[in-house]
Amino acid sequence: MTDTIHHPAASPAPAGIDRLYFAAWRWHFYAGLFVLPFLLMLAVTGFFMMLFTTYLPEYGERLAVTPAGAALPLAEQAAAAQAAVPGAVGVVEYIAPYTPRNPALFQVADGQAGVVVALDPYTGEVLRRTVAGETWNLFLERIHGTLLLGDTGDRLIEIASGLGLLMIVTGLYLAWPRRDGGWREMLIPDFSLRGRSLWKSLHRTIGTWISLVLAFFLITGLAWTGIWGERFVQAWSTFPAEKWEAVPLSDATHLSLNGSGGKQVPWGLEQTPLPQSGSAAGAAILPEGTPIDLAAMERIARAVGIAGRFRVGAPKDGTGVWTISQNSMSYDGAPPTQDRTLHVDQYTGRILADVRYADYAPAAKAMAVGIALHEGQVGLANFALNALFCLAVVLACVSGAVMWWKRRPERAGRLAAPPLPQDVPLARGVVLIAVLMSMAFPLLGLTLLAVLALDLILLSRLPALKRALS
Repeated sequence: MTDTIHHPAASPAPAGIDRLYFAAWRWHFYAGLFVLPFLLMLAVTGFFMMLFTTYLPEYGERLAVTPAGAALPLAEQAAAAQAAVPGAVGVVEYIAPYTPRNPALFQVADGQAGVVVALDPYTGEVLRRTVAGETWNLFLERIHGTLLLGDTGDRLIEIASGLGLLMIVTGLYLAWPRRDGGWREMLIPDFSLRGRSLWKSLHRTIGTWISLVLAFFLITGLAWTGIWGERFVQAWSTFPAEKWEAVPLSDATHLSLNGSGGKQVPWGLEQTPLPQSGSAAGAAILPEGTPIDLAAMERIARAVGIAGRFRVGAPKDGTGVWTISQNSMSYDGAPPTQDRTLHVDQYTGRILADVRYADYAPAAKAMAVGIALHEGQVGLANFALNALFCLAVVLACVSGAVMWWKRRPERAGRLAAPPLPQDVPLARGVVLIAVLMSMAFPLLGLTLLAVLALDLILLSRLPALKRALS
């Protein structure tokens, strides 16, 4: 059975409710045209990022070591790590092992990017040295978040994510049962079909099954973007430093703690100011006279109940603080509901701040759990389902592209867009939705208004452009 190529632009859209259907199809087509390459990029890079962070971490933290009695004192481990880096000027971060059978990590400052050293805590043997930030995972993360284009890439991805939400809504409307096939046609592909009809069936069913999960991934991704994420949702949901009574605050925020290691700070803390050292504030937990060093920070972490892997960041200057953290953003292995961040005065050893998951705003709690699910950190089943989802996104994109290819005009220079119907029902309602979208997702709303202006104003006055886009 051969599939007939249909040129809907050559004939007027049907009357009645079909006009709304054709309008939804047109919006779905234009949104998909922009979104498709972004979705492919996000699915492919997302899968490999998940693989690297969960099962193949590149700094060596999942290497195996053989426990041999008690671990070396932390000071000796730090000295061995520092000795392994030429030009080392000090240890700036310590990452405790996941288990007694895994290495400890030390980030050593060397006047440049720094080096992460994976160390056998029982023998002091150096197992791996990696320049901080120079991993495949962090390279993929920069593509995933900015296309290696900085703010410009961030804005393009934010637009694509917003249009992706529009594509989901219009796609579900198009797939909604209207014929005898009913829900079966929407949920189960018909492999008896051939040609474009088969690809259409695959696209409809795959898109239906992944729609809600894709919306979840897009929204959790949007929360990291520079406009809707940083300036709206994150700003409203940031932990208020005012809860730390009588604690002096720094001009620096928690965002500065990310360093070259990618995103390591919980979403709800990034914009929160850091406390400062040098006051009498805070709660004492160490005996008076205890040297305030890396070993003291490990004692504090264990004393407050932190088990397994955690991080200790050294003060960056004379007013900086020691930071002890265990959270899902750092892939520490604990459930996101156990997130914890402590700041310790570098002179007195007093705990200036202790932020837990329970202290987060509702949106920050949702993001802590959502990001862990997004990154496949919540067990093998989460990883497997995310991998299947990434594959489904790729198949949905490929099937959509094949559908377009099979219905494209034989003449060159035509886009083969669905027809522009006249007198779409509820046209004012469509405009109202565009305005509301502008308020909720600024870049998406502006994009919708721009495309609406192109579709309804410019195309009617530029016949050549109208033919090319039809």
